[in-house]
Amino acid sequence: MIRLCALICGVIAVLLGALWLLQGLGIVQLRPILCFADCAPVQGPSPTWTAIGAAVLVIGGCAIVWSRSQASP
Repeated sequence: MIRLCALICGVIAVLLGALWLLQGLGIVQLRPILCFADCAPVQGPSPTWTAIGAAVLVIGGCAIVWSRSQASP
């Protein structure tokens, strides 16, 4: 059960990390969907979102690898 949860969370983290990385690099530009405060779209490259996206992408990848490498019960 823990392996399945780690796999699902890892896949979600990889997808979000990739999106944030591409937005931070300025390759993808999306409007904010749900805003509760003063939301502004990321315009151009953003080192902060590039670093956050890369970190989340790596963490998600590690979670996927960990969930797949554990011995079957």
